[in-house]
Amino acid sequence: MRRSDARRLPAPGEALVPLLLPPNPRAAVLLLHGGRAHDGGPSRSWHPAVLRMRPFRRPITVALPHRDVLLARVRYRLRGWNEERADPVPDALDALERLARLAGPVPTVLVGHSMGARAALHAAAHPQVRGVLALAPWWPPGEPVGTLAGRRVIVLHGDRDRITSRADSADLVRRARGTAARAGMAVVRDGDHAMLRRHGFWHRTAASAVAHLLDPSGCPDPLPAAAYRDGAAAFPVL
Repeated sequence: MRRSDARRLPAPGEALVPLLLPPNPRAAVLLLHGGRAHDGGPSRSWHPAVLRMRPFRRPITVALPHRDVLLARVRYRLRGWNEERADPVPDALDALERLARLAGPVPTVLVGHSMGARAALHAAAHPQVRGVLALAPWWPPGEPVGTLAGRRVIVLHGDRDRITSRADSADLVRRARGTAARAGMAVVRDGDHAMLRRHGFWHRTAASAVAHLLDPSGCPDPLPAAAYRDGAAAFPVL
């Protein structure tokens, strides 16, 4: 991060936390960590859900198709989703607005884990968003897919996830195919919700997926064609 950019950085406590800020960004990646279904306490940087996203930073940075991509994370005010309040969603939208003021209206990919993937889904209609990578997403039945209109969506869900539902993720991906520009999903063999089993695979595949979402023609898709195939009985296992 350049020293001369210090005056432009968001103040402590704001929703946008830049992690990598090139001089003239032409694209951005925004990380959204997980949380809890119900928790009105403040979100802290040392919470496990926040810390779990840190190992994704370097693989994503290395895999980026060019060097002028801004990398940042969303800072939530509260730790929980909290039913109809959906507290992380306004935080994600606030971060996107602050990102636009910081870097301009650059195309942005959202990377969300668990509750963060749910927040990304709801924030995907923001005009800067071009794609969503959902890691072990928490997508309860009936989640809207209209926000994904024109977006590219990639989902990775572990077959040993006992926290969020792989079937719910598959249902949403199938419903999104009538709306999204492209929607695909793959199952991570031996993958758990925290993405600790085969963590290196999660990190590498996520990084490749982000690069592909930013540059679909220049960076190969880490998912096989079967991940996007309509009418398939099951999604491919990686």
